[in-house]
Amino acid sequence: MAPSAWSGYASAPRYGAPVSEPTAAASSTSLDAPLSRPISAGITASLVGFSSSFAVVLTALHAAGATSDQAASGLLAASFAVGAGTIVLALRYRRPITLAWSTPGAALIAATGAVEGGWSAEIGAFYVVAALILLTALIPALGQAIARIPASLAQAMLGGVLLPLCLAPLSGLVKSPWAVAPVIVVWLIALRFLPRWAVPLAFLAAAIAIGIEVGAAGTAIDPASFLPRVEFTAPTFTTGAIVGLALPLFLVTMASQNVPGTAILRSFGYDLPWRPAMTVTGLGSALTASAGGPAINLAAITAALAASPDAHPDPRRRWYASIATGSTYFVLAAASSFFAVLVVLAPAGLIAAVAGLALFGAFGSAVQQAVADPHDRVPAIVTFLTAASGIAFFGISAAFWALVAGLVVRAALRLGRR
Repeated sequence: MAPSAWSGYASAPRYGAPVSEPTAAASSTSLDAPLSRPISAGITASLVGFSSSFAVVLTALHAAGATSDQAASGLLAASFAVGAGTIVLALRYRRPITLAWSTPGAALIAATGAVEGGWSAEIGAFYVVAALILLTALIPALGQAIARIPASLAQAMLGGVLLPLCLAPLSGLVKSPWAVAPVIVVWLIALRFLPRWAVPLAFLAAAIAIGIEVGAAGTAIDPASFLPRVEFTAPTFTTGAIVGLALPLFLVTMASQNVPGTAILRSFGYDLPWRPAMTVTGLGSALTASAGGPAINLAAITAALAASPDAHPDPRRRWYASIATGSTYFVLAAASSFFAVLVVLAPAGLIAAVAGLALFGAFGSAVQQAVADPHDRVPAIVTFLTAASGIAFFGISAAFWALVAGLVVRAALRLGRR
């Protein structure tokens, strides 16, 4: 994240200011634009956001020790929280505010794997993240403290976490070349002609490959496995899960989602009601944590689909796109078990390959921003390599030690300099 974005986070508004009035020409044009336009934009935003990242979420929950039912429950809970939170904020503030889960955050969960205490400790970490998000709404000093962490090191940590997952398409080619190769070809062609739909189309190709695999093997599928289910788990709190997972997950969530999400809304003329938004996302994260749902946050990439003039020429009517986005997430939540079953039936390495393709953009952005400041380049490289190594000491994951190593190197190189 660029330093300017971090400074924007530190000074994020507590309450949003009203959107500036559109020009007369824009108002006149908006009279001819039907409300079906923002509704269509909202449905597109939800479909793109969900299909581009749900594989990462399911991969992360499985890596964290969740069973197939628990992973399906987590996806359902997160989808429901995203939909409900989006509708609440849109109705209350009449602005195109959209929520999502953090795809880089899910990647961090996947890279960290099982923590001390197992799945219940993962649930405890989700609760801690929710509490920290709520604290950022209540205590401005917490946000200012986070803003002091060099953006280059935060992005280097994220890049190191994403690297092993971004290698999954290559390892998938070795494990199941007949299934993974067509997915990569579809993704590449779509990236050239339909970049917004590249990952969703790659998943569609993967689903076809799974169907072929199931048909060839004659695998029997219980129809009841497609029914939505919620499975609650009591949390436990361990030092390794809190320090090694919750704290880095909170940092990644703020840096990769909430900061750019705020910036995107501002770029289209909307001030975010910061405290209410953090309160809604924090409460939503807390209410769904025991069901396995990872933290929810502001949407970043898909936020522009609802907030841009493409959704509606009148800025005052774009909030309908957020209503459509939230409503569509309810439908997707009901289908969560279906997607979880696909993951179980997939050939080896296929879903991980799709997840890796979905993370290419985030990885490239993280690396670019990590090395952008030449004064912090060496500390950023140390941070990146430490995070990518996957080392763990005292039950604490590499993401935490990566930040520690980067900060130590940075302090050493700046010692005695003004």
